[in-house]
Amino acid sequence: MYGKCTRYRVKGIPGVKDRSFDVLQDAKTWLAQAQTDARRGEFVDPRDGAISLKDYIATHWWPTQSGDPSTIERIEQRVRRHIVPHLGAQPLNAIGTEVLRHWKKRLEKDLGPTSIRLVWATLSSVLQAAVEDHRLGRNPCRSSTVGPPPAAPGRVEAWPPERVLAVREALPDRYRILLVIGAGLGLRQGEALGLSADDIDFEKEVVHVRRQIKMVRAKWSSSRRSRSRCPGTTRLRPRRRWKPSTDGRGPTASW
Repeated sequence: MYGKCTRYRVKGIPGVKDRSFDVLQDAKTWLAQAQTDARRGEFVDPRDGAISLKDYIATHWWPTQSGDPSTIERIEQRVRRHIVPHLGAQPLNAIGTEVLRHWKKRLEKDLGPTSIRLVWATLSSVLQAAVEDHRLGRNPCRSSTVGPPPAAPGRVEAWPPERVLAVREALPDRYRILLVIGAGLGLRQGEALGLSADDIDFEKEVVHVRRQIKMVRAKWSSSRRSRSRCPGTTRLRPRRRWKPSTDGRGPTASW
């Protein structure tokens, strides 16, 4: 420590930035704690956590995100709509349990439990990255005293075959196959839209899910998949007959 007038400067700790204090005892206390944390590899300089959440996301967190385009779009929407408007101006090290409790109460006015859990998980991912970047000592989203609402209880019940067949009969011929492969194979919407006649092995009665179609930023996007499904009931198996559509938009399944 070096003293000059009423300022005291702490320096010389490997991996720790120099810091000045007005009170000698404050400098000694900080020095002891910094040395202990540095030996443990847990030292976090408060000045590194002074960056605002908005700036940390824009400069350090968001540029490193990658993955499925539709997933990235949903994450971006959560950050833009529910995180940055309410917490963006807060310094990272000012986001504690009290701040999170107020934020959670605000979210409950507009979102249901499932959506809040997703937004909470996104913020937790941001703050955990800040912990690993040595800007925070801990992630407040993992506190034992505040957290997202519990998952809503509920059980999804499949339509009975009678209802499936009734809805199928009410649909135009062109769209009946979407209902059948959704109910009979359990395909997601994007997988059903991406299915081609070439993906169906009629001899082995196996459907190969090779791609899915999604809407990303108002544009259709295709991504590859790799899994196979077997029809679950003979009543819903399409017969191996196809006929041209009358509107010139491709083949239509014949039932």
